[in-house]
Formats: sequence, structure tokens, C-alpha cells
Amino acid sequence: MAASNGKRPFWMHQLVEYIMGGVLVAQGLQSPTPTVPAVMGGVVMLNAACAQGSLSAFSVVPMKAHRVLDICIAVAVVLMGVQPWVSVENGVRAVMVLVGLVLGFVCLMTNYTVKPKRTRKKGQLSEDIGRAAGRAVGDGINAGKRHLKKR
Repeated sequence: MAASNGKRPFWMHQLVEYIMGGVLVAQGLQSPTPTVPAVMGGVVMLNAACAQGSLSAFSVVPMKAHRVLDICIAVAVVLMGVQPWVSVENGVRAVMVLVGLVLGFVCLMTNYTVKPKRTRKKGQLSEDIGRAAGRAVGDGINAGKRHLKKR
């Protein structure tokens, strides 16, 4: 669901970062000069994995810092695609520049606001019933597992 300001939610941003990082790593694996695209793909994926978002693996980088890192990484991917010092195939260079531009565009179109934590009010009957039912099922499954281990 899009944010009210026309920007996309952060989980979509993270998903695109994982995909674009995978594209760069795949380009590196298929290239005779794999170092630059593979390293940049790893950096893009690590950036997505460390951000505080719903698809993150580590949740250590706050949203504001991630936004700055996004811009720096997008520029770095483009610069590494056009740099003349390290040997990179021309097709891979084009893909790197394209991926860097896509990352920059995604960065501009992302809503980086942190959603407030949802609080549950006492007396919301449907949620209380659902939670109790889930706990009962979980307790039953755990009891069954314990019973099977005793056999």
C-alpha cells in the first residue's frame, strides 16, 4: 500500500535492494572480471539486510542513516561502473550504471518514516479471543511434541 505522500513503503525499497544486489552478484559470477560487480552487489544486499525494516536480517541501521547510505551506495555503484582503473566488461559496466540509477530512483520514491508501534488496548474482544486461541493451539502442539518425545 502506498504512503499518503505518493511514496512507496520501506519494505518495497528493501525488496528492490535485495533484487538489485542479486543482479550485481549474478553479473559478477558470469563475468571474467567478477570482483567489482560482486562486491558492489554484496554491499547493496548488506545495506538492505542491516536497515531497520520489515525485511531486514539484522535491524541495526536506523532509517535516517539508511537513507544517507542509500544515496552513497547508488552513487558508488554508478561510479564503479564508469571508473577506468579496474577492468570490468562493458556489458557489466552498463548493468552497474543501470542498477545504480534504479537504486537512486527507488531512494527518491521511498517513504522513510518510521511507523509508530501498534499498541493493543484492553478489552478488544476479537483480538483477545484470537490470541487465546493461538496460545491454546500452540500449547497443544507443544504438549503433543513432549508426549511423543517420552515414547
